This record gives sequence, structure tokens and C-alpha cells, in this order.
Amino acid sequence: MSGRHISDREALSIRLLWAGMMVLFILLATMLWRIQMAHGDQYQKNLEKQSIRRIRLPGIRGRIFDRHGERMADNHPNYCIAIYLEELRQPRKSTIDTATELVQRLSELLAIEPQVDREDIQSHFRRRLPLPLVAWRGLDETIMARWAERASDIPGVDIYLETGREYPHGKCAGHLLGYVGRADPAQDGEEPYHYYVPEMEGKSGLEKHLDPILRGASGGRLVRVDVSGFRYNDLGTRKPAAGQDILLAIDLRIQKIVEQALGALPGAAVVVNPRNGDVLAMASSPGFDPNAFVPSISRNQWNALIEDPGKPLMNRAVAGAYAPGSTFKPLVAIAALESGDATPEVKYTCPGYFQLGSARFNCWYHPGHGLIDMQDALMHSCNVYFNYLGLKCGPEVICHMADALGLGRKTGIEIDFERPGLVPNPDWKRRLFNDGWRDGDTCNMSIGQGALTVTPLQMALFTAAIANGGYLYKPRLVLGTRAPDEDEFVLRRAEIANDLHWRPSNIKVVRDGMRDVVMAARGTGRKAAIPHVAMAGKTGTAEYGKKGSGKKYGWMIVFAPFDDPEYAMAVVLDESMSGGTTVAPLVQQIMRDIYDGVVPGEGAG
Repeated sequence: MSGRHISDREALSIRLLWAGMMVLFILLATMLWRIQMAHGDQYQKNLEKQSIRRIRLPGIRGRIFDRHGERMADNHPNYCIAIYLEELRQPRKSTIDTATELVQRLSELLAIEPQVDREDIQSHFRRRLPLPLVAWRGLDETIMARWAERASDIPGVDIYLETGREYPHGKCAGHLLGYVGRADPAQDGEEPYHYYVPEMEGKSGLEKHLDPILRGASGGRLVRVDVSGFRYNDLGTRKPAAGQDILLAIDLRIQKIVEQALGALPGAAVVVNPRNGDVLAMASSPGFDPNAFVPSISRNQWNALIEDPGKPLMNRAVAGAYAPGSTFKPLVAIAALESGDATPEVKYTCPGYFQLGSARFNCWYHPGHGLIDMQDALMHSCNVYFNYLGLKCGPEVICHMADALGLGRKTGIEIDFERPGLVPNPDWKRRLFNDGWRDGDTCNMSIGQGALTVTPLQMALFTAAIANGGYLYKPRLVLGTRAPDEDEFVLRRAEIANDLHWRPSNIKVVRDGMRDVVMAARGTGRKAAIPHVAMAGKTGTAEYGKKGSGKKYGWMIVFAPFDDPEYAMAVVLDESMSGGTTVAPLVQQIMRDIYDGVVPGEGAG
């Protein structure tokens, strides 16, 4: 049987099909060449980019020291147990199930309660898979020993080191230092990261105000992940940098002495150096332990703090606005002397009350002080004398002096929530109450009552100005900073906020009267006196709350030694019988311990 001949049409079709196949082959070869040769590097980079994850590593936080180099805030290693999920993968079994079982097994081996549950593991799996799952934090020596003995050879588990914030002295200076919490992972213009290792940022106090200085530059790590998102290997690390250290003016010994004296009494105390404005101690009671916020505070602990009627989170030293009571009288005396409206020799008669029309303003000493001059009026804290004196010089003169001494505005200290206080004046009353200023308002202000409010810090700086003869210093809380690569601190200079130019004869009268307050047998602050150290001060008592409630603030301001002052202090208690009865003994305890070189135990404060 003879074969069939291919027709010309069929031959043409075969040739066209062959030609088409060759064209397609050439196109395919060209495309492969372009992919593998011409653009191979670009595709390889895109592939690597899709499989690489950037992890941001937190900077190392700077430390905080007192003026003598004692640590007040530091970093410490926080030992954790981490689970590496990529090492737990098994065929036909969920990695989440495996991790959950592993946590339970480790809990039994180490005799510790789990800190993560299945929900936490699922969340980590969805959101942070390339990072190790931290199953336990804050391991103590006992748990570490059990780990080494029973669980160190379990696959997929290892010790993981985090850096935590530490406050070695617990509650001491808690309001001053503040506390830290987890930072918001904001980009701040830097190259975006896929994952963030938790970083600390300041949430209150110095930690918050100085956060840009304390927080170190972040580092980073590159990891390669597989198609499932599990970590495959590490590609490189850039180490984080440390922040700057802070040197404070605080004297930790004096800080502890002040806090020990306050104890659980609600109130505040501030000690400054009248020669330069250094804040040597700043205490507020009740307080809190900033260690409770590291790495985060529990909801129950937080609720307990904010619901506590004692307001332990409030820094009364700067955020407490108090009527100053009779501690305001030295300011009225200086204002009257400097304005020329009074002389030291002028005397007024105190029958135990001051009659202003139909209104009667009682003196605290109901029998009356009789005929009395300025120095004795300060020693006895005679209300009637200062009612006369206030009306003599007028509210404008008093307000002008208060403004010159920094009252009614913030001092600018490096702590949040500082309040300015209030120095009322005729314009203020007209603006707020649409009412005119009356002589009764002046009488109230002249004895530190009415709408007048101050902070303990302001009163400490005012006392320092009396002690040094008329220089109002800006409070210096931060002495200096130190970069990570430096050995010495770069110190900040003290700054004078106002040179008051008081006449020496005028300030001498006020200082002598304040010396008699403490050193004279009948002075209202005699219970503050200590042997061998001459001091000057002024007590004060101010009513607050509903009329007749019996609530009183107790005050005392003091400076020592009298002839060459090195300490100026203001102490206030929220609940007091009087400044001379309740606060003066606390001042005595503080000054005695300061001069006796007492070093309170670590449990103090």
C-alpha cells in the first residue's frame, strides 16, 4: 500500500506551525534571558526584600545620680524565658498547640505560674512571629537555678535578656524621678521597621521631662523569614546607643531624712541651697514606688493608686496649691518697708482682734499682744499687726512684692504638673467676680488667707531669698549631663531669677524677727530649735475647706545657720493643729538629722 503524499497546502501549514513554534521559543528564551540575566539582580533584591524583616532595638536609657554620685535611677538585666516558635514546627501539628503545651510543661518543671496563655501565643503568632515569644519575665535566682537543672536542654527554649528600669531606693524621691512605661512605637521620620522590641519612655517626673536626653538612639536587626513568616536566620545587627546620664542637685541623704520625717503624713517639704538655688530635697507624702511601673503596672495597682484619697501620685511640692497662712507675713513686712509705708519702729496695739467696720478679724492669740512693733509681730505672728500693715501699704504694694518673689507663676523646674499658685489683686477680682476689691480682702491677704495660694517650692525659694539677702534663684534641679563617651558631667550654671535690691536695714529687721520665731523662748516656732545651730523661720496656719470644718494647713519656713545660711526649707502638712505645734517638731527632726550627719536606712521614706 503506497503512502499518502502530503499536499502543498498541508506542507505549508506544517512550515507555518514550525515557524510559529520557533518564534514562541525565541520569545521564551528572550524572556528567560531578561529575567535571569538582564534583570536578575533586581528580582533577587525584591525577593530578598520580601523575606527580610527589620526589627527596632531600644536604646539604652541614661542613668540618674544624686549630687554625690549615688544611683537614683538605673538599668538592670531582666532575665526572661523565651520560646523560639520556628524551632517548634512539626508536620501535621499546630505550632500554637505545641507552644501552649511547652509553656505548661515548663510551668510544671520550674514550679512557676504561666505568664502567657494560648490567646497570648496566638496574638504573638499573628503579629510578631519572627520575634522570640517571651513566656516569663523577671526570673529570680531560684528560678534560674531550676532552669539550669531541669529545662535548659529543652529545644526551642532559651534564656532571653531584657533591660529594665530600676529605682534602687524604692519610694524615695518617687515623685521627683517619676516613672517609665512602654513607648509608643512612633517612626519619627526614621526608616520604618516591621517589629519593635518594647522600649521605655518617661511618663512622669524627671523621667518624662528629660526623656529626650535620657533615651538612647535605637539600634536594629535584620532577620530573614521563610514563606510562612518564621525566622530563618539573622542577617546583621546595629547596636543601640546609650542616652545621657543626669546629675541632680538632690542630696540623697537629705532627701531620705525629709521623707522619713514626713512619714505617712500628707504634705510636702522642699530644701534648697540659698547660695545657688540647688534643690537638695523635694518630698511629697504619701508617695509611690516607681518600680511598680516596670515594665508595666497592673490594672489593680493602678486603680488603687488613682482611687487612693491620699493622692499618692500627686507631687504636692509643685502641684499642691496652699494658702500660706502666716508664712506670708515676712513678705508683707518687706513690702511695707521697701515701699516706705512703714518703719521697723512703728507699733500697733493688738487687743486680740482687728475691727474693720462691722467685720471683726481675730488674732490667733485671743488675749491680744498689746502694743507691738514689727520684729515682735513676726516673732509672735500677730495677725492684728499685719492687718494694720497691709492696709497701710495697700494690695498693690503686696502684690508687686509677691510677683517679684516669683509667686503666682511657675518656677520652671524640670517637673511636670507644676502649678503657678495665685496672687489675687483688684483686677483679678473684678475680672472673675465682677466685684471690687475691699479692705477685708487686703486684711485676709496680709495674713496669708483668702484666695492667695502658693506651692511649697515657691515658699522654699522665697525663704532662700530672705536668707541670702535678696536674690531669688531659679530652682536648679539638674546639675549637669554626661554623654555616654564622656567621663565628666557638663555642669549647668546657677541662675538668678531676680535681684530684689532690698535695703540691708530692711531685710535685717525681717531676718531678726524670723530668728526670734525659732530662737526666742516665746517664738511660735521654738519647737524647731536645735542645739548649737542658730536658725530663723516662720510658722503658719491656714484654714481651708468648709467654714467650721476645722481643717487647717500647717506651715513652717526656716533657714540655717542664721549668719551664713546653707539650707532654706519649706514644710507644709495637709492636716495640722498649727504650724508651731505640728510642723515645727518635724522641722526640728529634719534639721537635727541634717547637722548630725544622720544617714537613714534603706527602708526609710
